[in-house]
Amino acid sequence: MTDSFNPLLSLKEGRWFKLICGASFQHLPAVRSLTLAYTLAGADCIDIAADPAVILAAQEGLKAAAALGATARKLGFAYQGTPLLMVSLNDGEDPHFRKAEFDSAQCPSTCSRPCERICPAQAITFDSIKYNFAGVLSDKCYGCGRCVPVCPYDKIESVSYATANGAIAPLILKSGVDAVEIHTTVGRLAEFKKLWQTISTYADQLKLLAISCTDGEGVIDYLHSLYDAIAPLDCVNIWQTDGRSMSGDIGSGTTLAAVRLGSKVLKAKIPGYVQLAGGTNSYTVPKLTAMNLVKKLTNQKSENMGEGNHHSRKLGSENEAFIAGVAYGSYARKLLLPVLEQLEEKEVNVERVKVTALKLEEEPALLWQAVSLADSLVSQLKY
Repeated sequence: MTDSFNPLLSLKEGRWFKLICGASFQHLPAVRSLTLAYTLAGADCIDIAADPAVILAAQEGLKAAAALGATARKLGFAYQGTPLLMVSLNDGEDPHFRKAEFDSAQCPSTCSRPCERICPAQAITFDSIKYNFAGVLSDKCYGCGRCVPVCPYDKIESVSYATANGAIAPLILKSGVDAVEIHTTVGRLAEFKKLWQTISTYADQLKLLAISCTDGEGVIDYLHSLYDAIAPLDCVNIWQTDGRSMSGDIGSGTTLAAVRLGSKVLKAKIPGYVQLAGGTNSYTVPKLTAMNLVKKLTNQKSENMGEGNHHSRKLGSENEAFIAGVAYGSYARKLLLPVLEQLEEKEVNVERVKVTALKLEEEPALLWQAVSLADSLVSQLKY
């Protein structure tokens, strides 16, 4: 790990890469493996569910990455050090904070099970022999909602949840979390302020605050109101423009909504950095490049800005005419899914009764395959 590594510099240089594991994604082995692979590939931030068990799994992935960092660099990957660890919170109803549910016993035997086929997380199973369960594997479900409309019998429901305000302090003060992201929607200013009132008490412990918002009528005025609510801020702030939530793995066109909203917020010149999300995939950076919305990369190293609040304010005070970074969620997870599946199959083959999950680094061939796949995405911003 390089002592001078400061992920926040990537924002200033326009090469910020964030992995979104998922605000509702709680499959601990996958969170650990995704964190490990994308960290070794050079990620600046890992965004995870606000769940102590998930935080611990991600931290284990970060620890494993630190031990393998020198090897990763020798192999040509962009690992520089430990990325920021971020947890996601919501101020109200939000698609990122939900799970699908249904009782498989009520499913007609003649059903063709389109829900199982369409699930990108493979969170729906009718294999009661392998899992001793049929239905939605809750820890794997990240709430994309694609299964709900395809059920021919309307048996699937979406169950939403919110993070309890009382859980915020322990998350920030005791869990080693560096950053918080608030998911909000136009028209929820009162709810946002209520949540921010709780978070602001501990904001001096944070290095970064991200606010994620979808497009909508009056979105720019709403974001200005949010900035007024959080200012003055002692840490860096990011506007995460959520173009088309959890859709990046569907096709190339999904990135257009993310780029469109990012460009719109960028032109508004609200203090802070603009980072894309929602529909991002391998086409996102090429699209941004074609539109001259990314800063040209150079080989010249930026000066070390340090870690103090003074530098954080300096870093967070700009909103230059370029997108500062991209966050990848469903596409980034799907990219590594074949490797994670192979790892899971090895677990099943090693022991008929699985006691503990295999760690990705225990299978070097799969590890470096995963890092290479992650690098194919990260390198678009880093090289």
